[in-house]
Amino acid sequence: MQQTKLLSEHYDKPEFQNLDGYKKHGGYAVLAKALKMDPKAIIEEVKASGLRGRGGAGFPTGTKWSFLPANGEPRYLLCNADEGEPGTFKDRLMMERAPHQLIEGMIISAFAIGSKKSYIYIRGEYDYSIACVRKAIDEAYKAGLLGKNILGSGFDHDMDVYAGAGAYICGEETGMISSIEGLKGQPKLKPPFPAVQGYLRKPTIVNNVETLAAVKYIIRDGAAAYRKYGTEKSPGTKLFSVSGNVTKPGNIEVPLGISLKDMIEMCGGLKPGRKLKAVIPGGSSAPVLTADEAMKATMDYECLAQMGSMLGSGAVIIIDDSNSMVDLLDVIMHFYHHESCGQCTPCREGTGWLSKIVHRILKGDGEPKDIDLIKKVSEQMMGKTICALSDAAAMPAISFVTKFRGEFEQHLQKARTTSGGVAHA
Repeated sequence: MQQTKLLSEHYDKPEFQNLDGYKKHGGYAVLAKALKMDPKAIIEEVKASGLRGRGGAGFPTGTKWSFLPANGEPRYLLCNADEGEPGTFKDRLMMERAPHQLIEGMIISAFAIGSKKSYIYIRGEYDYSIACVRKAIDEAYKAGLLGKNILGSGFDHDMDVYAGAGAYICGEETGMISSIEGLKGQPKLKPPFPAVQGYLRKPTIVNNVETLAAVKYIIRDGAAAYRKYGTEKSPGTKLFSVSGNVTKPGNIEVPLGISLKDMIEMCGGLKPGRKLKAVIPGGSSAPVLTADEAMKATMDYECLAQMGSMLGSGAVIIIDDSNSMVDLLDVIMHFYHHESCGQCTPCREGTGWLSKIVHRILKGDGEPKDIDLIKKVSEQMMGKTICALSDAAAMPAISFVTKFRGEFEQHLQKARTTSGGVAHA
């Protein structure tokens, strides 16, 4: 099976990074088309396409745009490029290989929602991505594609890059807004939602890099053509970041609805002599799938939700029989404890407890009751905080100890036997 390259068609061409090379492949022709359309027609086309947010939540993009109030206030468009979900690296590829693709999609989107100012919020560790996008923005300004009276349309739009400082929590849209406003990067209570009261307390739309880039192709080809890819409820193509124990890890673009089995084969299959143990299908916050579940899964929002997991950001982590699930959960819990902003007690304390308990088991100092304690603590963290980071730690913890309980018990048994202690049932 081969990739379906819609967004990534020209990513292998170095010239696609620069304005002249991008234009050779039809760059900004769609913008010229869009600027002659009624903005409402663009929103309706995006709605009809069924495009869902590619950052993790999967909320319908056109529907989100339609939530903007008609109150005459300035509107802002924010691109969420704070790609901090462990296992995710697709947005980085898009910004470095095709920054003008993102910029064109953003200008079209800004025109549709009536925004004259936008920001691209990029995680601070992405130095090269930041440089690529800033260079592309400068090229766009010099070519009259940003600024006043774009392409003689009468539409004005300015765009800037805002570099983050390495905080995972700023990937949450209201935490990102706080950061751009110069405040501590902490999430805000919702409602009001950003579409009603976001950046500077004005109507704001926040979309992911991949989401905004896809808008260009929806306007170029039409909603019906876009819907030829994917499934009825999960239309279009999707970039997946595949890592872990496959022979050819990396980014692939495929229609939503592809089987997870086919995806693994596209990435060269498992490493020689290894057997599939589990798959994390949507980044570290997604509940893990067993090998049997993975072989039945299709990569779309509905199937994975039915299996009790989620598509998330599209980060697929392949786990084989050489990996310890206890070790993996220890790494994941350490990450969420480190990245909690500390604003909410269930998250601040709960992520710390989970990290300590799992690490205790890993080091051989745990008790059998600790396995149930992980689940109990996790359940008390769910749905009780301002943002979803607490849930993002709790969901994988519950899934690991539920689906691989035997491995945790064996680890405890081995540790206690090795240390000369008495093994308890």
